[in-house]
Amino acid sequence: MASLIAIRILPFVLLIGAAALFFNEVQGGGAYVMRNLLPPAIALLLASFTLWRGQGSWTGSGWRLVLGTIGFSIPAVGLSIYLHYAYSVNLNDMFGDTATPGQLFRYLPIYTTVAGGIGFAIGWIVGRNL
Repeated sequence: MASLIAIRILPFVLLIGAAALFFNEVQGGGAYVMRNLLPPAIALLLASFTLWRGQGSWTGSGWRLVLGTIGFSIPAVGLSIYLHYAYSVNLNDMFGDTATPGQLFRYLPIYTTVAGGIGFAIGWIVGRNL
């Protein structure tokens, strides 16, 4: 069972690892890199727990955890990656007029974790009804 879980979680681990490298590159090291890795780490823990509960299968324990994990991961990880990308290319001059544009990374983990929590709740409710 452990090897099956490890194989199935590997793509998720690679995505989170690539996101961590990208966050570090965009922020140039900085004080907020570890803080911004919190939402992807929570998503990885949720995915691991989902596989563990399903005994190596994504849907082994029902659809609640699967849809909840997806509901958390899309806003938490996706929004973090998108906003880091927007900062790196100054998308539509989004960060051009601000005095301290890097302060975005100070509160971004809170915002994305709350958005992920809402997504998890929606996924859990939808999964309960399947």
